[in-house]
Amino acid sequence: MGNLTNLNQFGIGFDRIHRMLDDVISGGTSLAPTYPPYNIEKIKDDHYRLTMAVAGFKPDEIDITVEGNTLIISAKHTEKHNPDTNFLYKGIAQRSFMRKFELDGYIKIKNDAVIEHGILTLDLEREVPEKEKPQKISVKSI
Repeated sequence: MGNLTNLNQFGIGFDRIHRMLDDVISGGTSLAPTYPPYNIEKIKDDHYRLTMAVAGFKPDEIDITVEGNTLIISAKHTEKHNPDTNFLYKGIAQRSFMRKFELDGYIKIKNDAVIEHGILTLDLEREVPEKEKPQKISVKSI
C-alpha cells in the first residue's frame, strides 16, 4: 500500500469484500489527513492490527473510543513549551489530531492499546455471531 490517500478502498474488517472505509477526519482542525501516519495489518483470518506513529505523546494524552461502528483516536498535548526555548529548526510535529476509522459491525477491540517506541498498537478481531455465519445445508434425496 504505497499511497495512503487512496485508503478509502479498505476498512477494518471489510477486507472480505476488499473495501476499506477509512475516513480520516480532522475533527474541524486544519490538520492534513496524513497526520499521524498509520498502518493496518491483517495478522490472520479475522485478526487485525492498527499501528499509528504517536511519538511525543504520553498515554494519558491519547483518547481511544468506539462510537457505534466508528473507532476514534485523538490526542492532545498537555505540556506547554518553555517560551525561553529558541529553536533553530523545529521539525518534530507536536500537534493534536483526531482520526476516525469505520469498522465492520463485528470488529471488536482486543486488549488495551499499547505505546512502545512512539508507536501506538491496537489489536482488533472480527467476531461474527454463530447465527450470522454461513451455514451448510445438506441435500437429501427423497
